[in-house]
Amino acid sequence: MNAYEKLLEEAAGRPFAAIVGWPVEHSRSPALHGYWLKHHRIDGYYGRLPVEPRRAALEELVAFLKRTPNARGCNLTLPHKIEIMPLLDHVHAGAARIGAVNTVIKRPDGTLEGRNSDGFGFLEALRYNAPHWRPQAGPAVVLGAGGAARAVVAALVDAGVPELRLVNRTRSTAIDLGVAFTPSDGRQIVIEAWQDRAEALAGANLLVNTTSLGMKGQPQLDLDLAHLPHTAAVYDIVYVPLETALLAAARARGNLCIDGLGMLLHQGRPGFEAWFGVAVDVTPEQRRAVAVDLGL
Repeated sequence: MNAYEKLLEEAAGRPFAAIVGWPVEHSRSPALHGYWLKHHRIDGYYGRLPVEPRRAALEELVAFLKRTPNARGCNLTLPHKIEIMPLLDHVHAGAARIGAVNTVIKRPDGTLEGRNSDGFGFLEALRYNAPHWRPQAGPAVVLGAGGAARAVVAALVDAGVPELRLVNRTRSTAIDLGVAFTPSDGRQIVIEAWQDRAEALAGANLLVNTTSLGMKGQPQLDLDLAHLPHTAAVYDIVYVPLETALLAAARARGNLCIDGLGMLLHQGRPGFEAWFGVAVDVTPEQRRAVAVDLGL
């Protein structure tokens, strides 16, 4: 039995979606969407679908979604977020701007649309956990310039931050990102050197870590927070562990802290609503259930 046959057997004729990646066994998306399915008593299924990083394999995925009547779409994780884009019938403008797709929606006419909900998830978790945060209140500092950073930068620019300071270990990548997302209304994206990252925190209203530093199995993020105002929010999109060294240090000095689990939960909402037709929200009970699934 191949992966597609296994998914169809598990779905048992019900409407379904799946997380697609290589590897994909580590993904917690089934716990996230499974919670909503159970909570709202929806007769649907959300599973895992391993797909190799080859164009032919992605073409097979697209054909499978189109020909399978009860397929509603999928989520995409590494390494497929970019490579899937030319194979889709439509790519939402927001996803095209970010340059990556994390959600595929099967339209009523059978065509496939690619969207990106990472920026939505980032902002929703920020607003949920820091309801008094206002984007216009001061500069935002973003560490990193990878795929996650692109979604975060786009979201913060669109939210209206007056200045965005971008800090990355590879300066050229940060420059490319800054050029791509500098707004046309005169607001600035400032590229700061990695060795000056501590000084870049002066006067900031928000600090966001989008790098893998601090993640389980990765080196720690070395960052002196002395210049960061105590009123700033500190957001680490890493969620394993939930309490990174950055968040522990920020919490100890009184900063409001946001972990990465909220972004993971909220980014799933638009896809679920499109696939299964029910509006959903993130609740403390769901957060606890997914955290348990993660072993946190």
